[in-house]
Amino acid sequence: MEQHENSIASKIETATIAGGCFWCLEAVFLQLRGVEKVISGYAGGTSANPTYHAVSTGTTGHAEVVQISFNTAEISYRDILKVFFTIHDPTTKNRQGADTGTQYRSAIFYHDQEQKKIAEDVMQRLGESDIWGGVIVTEVSPLQTFYPAEDFHQDYYQLHADEPYCRVVIEPKVAKLRKLFIDKLKKG
Repeated sequence: MEQHENSIASKIETATIAGGCFWCLEAVFLQLRGVEKVISGYAGGTSANPTYHAVSTGTTGHAEVVQISFNTAEISYRDILKVFFTIHDPTTKNRQGADTGTQYRSAIFYHDQEQKKIAEDVMQRLGESDIWGGVIVTEVSPLQTFYPAEDFHQDYYQLHADEPYCRVVIEPKVAKLRKLFIDKLKKG
């Protein structure tokens, strides 16, 4: 009976977030137990079928995002957002580290009103705690359309871990995740 109840409680949901380079976000979220899939892509812009080259100009309005499919029996949307707000700086407008432009903005693209409510609650609590020492500028808006990025961008960290960008920028984020969310990591 218990096994049947757990399978009923399991549900695959999707989160779409932007917090700088999508390679960084993808590398972190793939480490979490309950995360089934992470796809790097683009959202929040005005042009159809954007390319990396076009988004990189900052003129399409798109942000580099990841779309995360996760099992709610193993990880909650709230936990996804807690990790998100831990691994990027939500107080810098259109910037994460050396990456600047609207394509690197902090954003949550919600899929339904429940996600919107949770995002606003998490942000309010984070703001009240003043952990970041600044105003949170994360955009919260409904997801209109998600465009997967080119194949070259998928699983980037796993395929290019020895590249300087991966070692200098991505590895510290992965290390921070492993230190602060050890109980949420996949085994193995």
